[in-house]
Amino acid sequence: MKIKDLTEVGLLLAIGFVLHSLCPPILLGMKPDFSLAMLFSIILLKRDFKLALIAGLATGIFTALTTGFPGGQIANLVDKTLTTTLIVVIINTLNIRKNIILVGLVNGIGTIISGLIFLTTAAIIIGLPGPMMTLILTVVLPAALINTFAGTILFTTIVQSKKFIEQTQ
Repeated sequence: MKIKDLTEVGLLLAIGFVLHSLCPPILLGMKPDFSLAMLFSIILLKRDFKLALIAGLATGIFTALTTGFPGGQIANLVDKTLTTTLIVVIINTLNIRKNIILVGLVNGIGTIISGLIFLTTAAIIIGLPGPMMTLILTVVLPAALINTFAGTILFTTIVQSKKFIEQTQ
Protein backbone atom coordinates (compact mmCIF):
# COMPACT_ATOMS: atom_id res chain seq x y z
CA MET A 1 0.00 0.00 0.00
CA LYS A 2 1.44 3.32 -1.06
CA ILE A 3 0.93 6.68 0.60
CA LYS A 4 -0.32 8.02 -2.74
CA ASP A 5 -3.07 5.36 -2.82
CA LEU A 6 -4.07 6.02 0.80
CA THR A 7 -4.23 9.76 0.11
CA GLU A 8 -6.32 9.27 -3.02
CA VAL A 9 -8.68 6.90 -1.20
CA GLY A 10 -8.97 9.38 1.68
CA LEU A 11 -9.93 12.18 -0.69
CA LEU A 12 -12.47 10.02 -2.51
CA LEU A 13 -13.98 8.88 0.80
CA ALA A 14 -14.25 12.51 1.92
CA ILE A 15 -16.10 13.40 -1.28
CA GLY A 16 -18.40 10.40 -0.79
CA PHE A 17 -19.03 11.45 2.82
CA VAL A 18 -19.97 14.99 1.77
CA LEU A 19 -22.35 13.66 -0.90
CA HIS A 20 -23.84 11.24 1.65
CA SER A 21 -24.30 14.02 4.20
CA LEU A 22 -25.98 16.37 1.73
CA CYS A 23 -28.45 13.82 0.35
CA PRO A 24 -31.98 14.34 1.73
CA PRO A 25 -33.88 11.47 3.40
CA ILE A 26 -36.33 9.44 1.33
CA LEU A 27 -38.42 7.67 3.98
CA LEU A 28 -38.36 7.55 7.78
CA GLY A 29 -35.08 9.47 7.85
CA MET A 30 -33.34 6.94 5.58
CA LYS A 31 -31.41 8.11 2.56
CA PRO A 32 -29.46 6.71 -0.38
CA ASP A 33 -25.87 5.96 0.55
CA PHE A 34 -23.70 7.85 -1.91
CA SER A 35 -20.64 6.96 0.13
CA LEU A 36 -21.25 3.40 -1.09
CA ALA A 37 -21.00 4.53 -4.70
CA MET A 38 -17.62 6.07 -3.88
CA LEU A 39 -16.56 2.93 -2.01
CA PHE A 40 -17.39 0.78 -5.04
CA SER A 41 -15.42 3.16 -7.28
CA ILE A 42 -12.42 2.82 -4.96
CA ILE A 43 -12.70 -0.98 -5.04
CA LEU A 44 -12.92 -0.99 -8.86
CA LEU A 45 -10.04 1.44 -9.30
CA LYS A 46 -7.55 0.17 -6.75
CA ARG A 47 -8.05 -3.62 -6.85
CA ASP A 48 -6.36 -3.98 -3.45
CA PHE A 49 -8.16 -6.07 -0.80
CA LYS A 50 -6.44 -4.46 2.20
CA LEU A 51 -7.08 -0.97 0.88
CA ALA A 52 -10.70 -1.93 0.16
CA LEU A 53 -11.19 -3.16 3.74
CA ILE A 54 -9.72 0.04 5.14
CA ALA A 55 -11.99 2.08 2.86
CA GLY A 56 -15.00 -0.07 3.83
CA LEU A 57 -14.34 0.38 7.53
CA ALA A 58 -13.84 4.14 7.10
CA THR A 59 -17.07 4.34 5.11
CA GLY A 60 -18.84 2.42 7.88
CA ILE A 61 -17.56 4.91 10.44
CA PHE A 62 -18.57 7.92 8.32
CA THR A 63 -22.07 6.60 7.67
CA ALA A 64 -22.44 5.60 11.32
CA LEU A 65 -21.78 9.23 12.24
CA THR A 66 -24.58 10.50 10.01
CA THR A 67 -27.23 7.81 10.38
CA GLY A 68 -30.65 8.69 11.73
CA PHE A 69 -31.63 5.03 11.99
CA PRO A 70 -31.96 3.64 15.52
CA GLY A 71 -29.07 1.20 16.05
CA GLY A 72 -27.67 2.27 12.70
CA GLN A 73 -24.18 2.89 14.03
CA ILE A 74 -23.38 -0.79 14.55
CA ALA A 75 -25.41 -1.82 11.51
CA ASN A 76 -23.37 0.55 9.31
CA LEU A 77 -20.05 -0.84 10.53
CA VAL A 78 -21.16 -4.43 9.97
CA ASP A 79 -22.80 -3.61 6.65
CA LYS A 80 -19.92 -1.71 5.05
CA THR A 81 -17.30 -4.25 6.14
CA LEU A 82 -19.28 -7.27 4.87
CA THR A 83 -20.41 -5.47 1.71
CA THR A 84 -16.83 -4.49 0.89
CA THR A 85 -15.67 -8.07 1.28
CA LEU A 86 -18.52 -9.46 -0.86
CA ILE A 87 -18.07 -6.86 -3.61
CA VAL A 88 -14.31 -7.49 -3.79
CA VAL A 89 -15.04 -11.22 -4.16
CA ILE A 90 -17.69 -10.56 -6.85
CA ILE A 91 -15.43 -8.18 -8.79
CA ASN A 92 -12.48 -10.56 -8.65
CA THR A 93 -14.51 -13.69 -9.40
CA LEU A 94 -16.26 -12.15 -12.39
CA ASN A 95 -13.11 -10.24 -13.39
CA ILE A 96 -15.07 -7.02 -13.73
CA ARG A 97 -13.12 -4.25 -15.39
CA LYS A 98 -13.90 -0.65 -16.21
CA ASN A 99 -16.87 -1.51 -18.43
CA ILE A 100 -19.43 1.18 -17.66
CA ILE A 101 -22.39 -1.23 -17.66
CA LEU A 102 -20.62 -3.54 -15.20
CA VAL A 103 -19.71 -0.53 -13.03
CA GLY A 104 -23.41 0.33 -12.88
CA LEU A 105 -24.32 -3.26 -12.01
CA VAL A 106 -21.71 -3.38 -9.24
CA ASN A 107 -23.22 -0.22 -7.77
CA GLY A 108 -26.80 -1.46 -7.99
CA ILE A 109 -26.14 -4.98 -6.73
CA GLY A 110 -23.70 -3.71 -4.10
CA THR A 111 -26.28 -1.25 -2.77
CA ILE A 112 -28.88 -4.02 -2.54
CA ILE A 113 -26.40 -6.26 -0.69
CA SER A 114 -25.51 -3.39 1.62
CA GLY A 115 -29.16 -2.56 2.30
CA LEU A 116 -30.03 -6.16 3.08
CA ILE A 117 -27.08 -6.55 5.43
CA PHE A 118 -27.88 -3.22 7.10
CA LEU A 119 -31.55 -4.06 7.63
CA THR A 120 -30.81 -7.58 8.83
CA THR A 121 -28.22 -6.32 11.31
CA ALA A 122 -30.53 -3.55 12.52
CA ALA A 123 -33.42 -6.02 12.87
CA ILE A 124 -31.25 -8.27 15.05
CA ILE A 125 -29.88 -5.43 17.18
CA ILE A 126 -32.87 -3.16 17.74
CA GLY A 127 -35.70 -4.04 15.36
CA LEU A 128 -37.02 -2.27 12.30
CA PRO A 129 -39.42 0.69 12.10
CA GLY A 130 -41.57 -1.25 9.64
CA PRO A 131 -41.84 -4.52 7.76
CA MET A 132 -38.59 -5.65 6.12
CA MET A 133 -40.18 -6.00 2.67
CA THR A 134 -41.62 -2.48 2.86
CA LEU A 135 -38.19 -1.07 3.73
CA ILE A 136 -36.58 -3.03 0.91
CA LEU A 137 -39.14 -1.79 -1.62
CA THR A 138 -39.26 1.82 -0.45
CA VAL A 139 -35.66 2.46 0.58
CA VAL A 140 -33.19 -0.20 -0.60
CA LEU A 141 -34.39 -0.61 -4.20
CA PRO A 142 -34.75 3.15 -4.88
CA ALA A 143 -31.31 3.70 -3.32
CA ALA A 144 -29.91 0.94 -5.56
CA LEU A 145 -31.43 2.57 -8.63
CA ILE A 146 -30.01 5.96 -7.66
CA ASN A 147 -26.59 4.46 -6.84
CA THR A 148 -26.51 2.61 -10.16
CA PHE A 149 -26.54 5.92 -12.00
CA ALA A 150 -24.71 8.03 -9.41
CA GLY A 151 -21.96 5.43 -9.06
CA THR A 152 -21.51 5.25 -12.82
CA ILE A 153 -21.24 9.03 -13.04
CA LEU A 154 -18.85 9.20 -10.08
CA PHE A 155 -16.67 6.41 -11.47
CA THR A 156 -16.52 7.99 -14.93
CA THR A 157 -15.69 11.37 -13.41
CA ILE A 158 -12.89 9.89 -11.30
CA VAL A 159 -11.39 8.00 -14.26
CA GLN A 160 -11.52 11.09 -16.48
CA SER A 161 -10.02 13.26 -13.73
CA LYS A 162 -7.17 10.78 -13.24
CA LYS A 163 -6.48 10.77 -16.99
CA PHE A 164 -6.44 14.57 -17.06
CA ILE A 165 -4.07 14.77 -14.09
CA GLU A 166 -1.73 12.19 -15.65
CA GLN A 167 -1.67 14.14 -18.93
CA THR A 168 -0.79 17.40 -17.22
CA GLN A 169 2.15 15.95 -15.26
